[in-house]
Amino acid sequence: MKILFDTNVVLDVLLDRAPFSEVATALFASVERDELAGYLCATTITTVHYLATKAVGAKEGRHAIGKLLSLFEVAPVNRIVLETALGSRFTDFEDAVLHEAARHVGAQGVVTRNADDFKHPQLQIYLPDELSKIIQSL
Repeated sequence: MKILFDTNVVLDVLLDRAPFSEVATALFASVERDELAGYLCATTITTVHYLATKAVGAKEGRHAIGKLLSLFEVAPVNRIVLETALGSRFTDFEDAVLHEAARHVGAQGVVTRNADDFKHPQLQIYLPDELSKIIQSL
Protein backbone atom coordinates (compact mmCIF):
# COMPACT_ATOMS: atom_id res chain seq x y z
CA MET A 1 0.00 0.00 0.00
CA LYS A 2 1.49 3.33 -1.12
CA ILE A 3 0.71 6.15 1.34
CA LEU A 4 1.75 9.79 1.40
CA PHE A 5 2.39 11.14 4.90
CA ASP A 6 1.10 14.64 5.63
CA THR A 7 3.55 17.09 7.17
CA ASN A 8 1.75 17.05 10.53
CA VAL A 9 2.31 13.29 10.95
CA VAL A 10 6.01 13.66 10.15
CA LEU A 11 6.37 16.49 12.66
CA ASP A 12 4.57 14.41 15.30
CA VAL A 13 7.44 11.93 15.09
CA LEU A 14 10.36 14.33 14.70
CA LEU A 15 9.21 16.71 17.44
CA ASP A 16 7.82 13.91 19.64
CA ARG A 17 4.45 15.65 19.91
CA ALA A 18 2.43 13.75 22.50
CA PRO A 19 -0.09 12.19 22.33
CA PHE A 20 0.22 11.93 18.54
CA SER A 21 3.80 10.69 18.30
CA GLU A 22 3.10 7.12 19.41
CA VAL A 23 0.87 6.11 16.49
CA ALA A 24 2.88 8.22 14.03
CA THR A 25 6.06 6.45 15.13
CA ALA A 26 4.32 3.10 14.64
CA LEU A 27 3.42 4.14 11.08
CA PHE A 28 7.06 5.09 10.43
CA ALA A 29 8.02 1.62 11.69
CA SER A 30 5.54 0.11 9.21
CA VAL A 31 7.37 1.91 6.42
CA GLU A 32 10.69 0.66 7.77
CA ARG A 33 9.36 -2.94 7.79
CA ASP A 34 8.05 -2.51 4.21
CA GLU A 35 4.44 -2.95 5.34
CA LEU A 36 3.75 0.42 3.72
CA ALA A 37 5.44 2.24 0.87
CA GLY A 38 5.87 5.65 2.49
CA TYR A 39 5.99 8.87 0.49
CA LEU A 40 6.57 12.46 1.46
CA CYS A 41 5.61 15.43 -0.66
CA ALA A 42 8.66 17.44 -1.74
CA THR A 43 7.17 20.47 0.03
CA THR A 44 7.03 18.47 3.27
CA ILE A 45 10.80 18.00 3.14
CA THR A 46 11.46 21.73 2.90
CA THR A 47 8.87 22.58 5.56
CA VAL A 48 10.25 19.98 7.96
CA HIS A 49 13.80 21.22 7.37
CA TYR A 50 12.78 24.79 8.16
CA LEU A 51 10.86 23.85 11.32
CA ALA A 52 13.41 21.30 12.54
CA THR A 53 16.27 23.74 12.07
CA LYS A 54 14.42 26.32 14.15
CA ALA A 55 13.64 23.75 16.85
CA VAL A 56 16.92 21.82 17.08
CA GLY A 57 19.52 23.70 15.01
CA ALA A 58 20.94 23.39 11.51
CA LYS A 59 23.05 20.27 12.05
CA GLU A 60 20.23 18.25 13.63
CA GLY A 61 17.75 19.60 11.07
CA ARG A 62 19.88 18.29 8.21
CA HIS A 63 20.32 14.99 10.03
CA ALA A 64 16.52 14.66 10.37
CA ILE A 65 16.09 15.27 6.64
CA GLY A 66 18.72 12.63 5.87
CA LYS A 67 16.80 10.11 7.97
CA LEU A 68 13.54 10.94 6.21
CA LEU A 69 15.14 10.61 2.78
CA SER A 70 16.54 7.21 3.70
CA LEU A 71 13.12 5.95 4.80
CA PHE A 72 10.64 7.60 2.43
CA GLU A 73 10.27 8.10 -1.29
CA VAL A 74 9.60 11.67 -2.42
CA ALA A 75 6.49 12.68 -4.34
CA PRO A 76 7.65 15.46 -6.66
CA VAL A 77 5.91 18.78 -7.02
CA ASN A 78 5.99 19.95 -10.61
CA ARG A 79 3.89 22.19 -12.81
CA ILE A 80 1.24 19.51 -13.42
CA VAL A 81 0.84 18.86 -9.69
CA LEU A 82 0.57 22.59 -8.96
CA GLU A 83 -1.88 23.33 -11.77
CA THR A 84 -4.07 20.37 -10.86
CA ALA A 85 -4.01 21.44 -7.20
CA LEU A 86 -4.92 24.99 -8.17
CA GLY A 87 -7.90 23.75 -10.18
CA SER A 88 -9.11 21.36 -7.48
CA ARG A 89 -12.04 21.87 -5.14
CA PHE A 90 -9.73 22.05 -2.11
CA THR A 91 -9.90 25.32 -0.21
CA ASP A 92 -6.38 24.92 1.22
CA PHE A 93 -3.74 25.03 -1.52
CA GLU A 94 -1.05 23.28 0.56
CA ASP A 95 -3.36 20.31 1.17
CA ALA A 96 -4.34 20.31 -2.50
CA VAL A 97 -0.65 20.09 -3.48
CA LEU A 98 -0.07 17.18 -1.08
CA HIS A 99 -3.13 15.38 -2.46
CA GLU A 100 -2.13 15.90 -6.08
CA ALA A 101 1.49 14.88 -5.43
CA ALA A 102 0.14 11.67 -3.88
CA ARG A 103 -2.05 11.05 -6.94
CA HIS A 104 0.89 11.77 -9.24
CA VAL A 105 2.93 8.92 -7.71
CA GLY A 106 -0.01 6.51 -7.64
CA ALA A 107 -0.53 6.53 -3.88
CA GLN A 108 -3.65 4.85 -2.52
CA GLY A 109 -4.08 7.46 0.19
CA VAL A 110 -2.84 10.19 2.47
CA VAL A 111 -2.38 9.86 6.22
CA THR A 112 -3.06 13.07 8.13
CA ARG A 113 -4.38 14.31 11.45
CA ASN A 114 -6.36 16.95 9.56
CA ALA A 115 -8.68 14.77 7.50
CA ASP A 116 -11.36 17.48 7.50
CA ASP A 117 -9.01 19.73 5.50
CA PHE A 118 -9.07 17.27 2.60
CA LYS A 119 -12.46 18.14 1.14
CA HIS A 120 -13.50 16.35 -2.05
CA PRO A 121 -10.52 13.95 -2.19
CA GLN A 122 -9.93 11.52 -5.02
CA LEU A 123 -7.79 9.37 -2.72
CA GLN A 124 -8.55 7.70 0.58
CA ILE A 125 -7.75 9.99 3.51
CA TYR A 126 -6.70 8.18 6.69
CA LEU A 127 -6.32 9.32 10.25
CA PRO A 128 -3.16 7.81 11.77
CA ASP A 129 -5.19 5.55 14.10
CA GLU A 130 -7.30 4.28 11.19
CA LEU A 131 -4.30 3.45 9.05
CA SER A 132 -2.55 1.76 11.96
CA LYS A 133 -5.56 -0.52 12.52
CA ILE A 134 -5.69 -1.41 8.82
CA ILE A 135 -2.00 -2.34 8.83
CA GLN A 136 -2.44 -4.47 11.95
CA SER A 137 -5.30 -6.35 10.29
CA LEU A 138 -3.22 -7.31 7.23
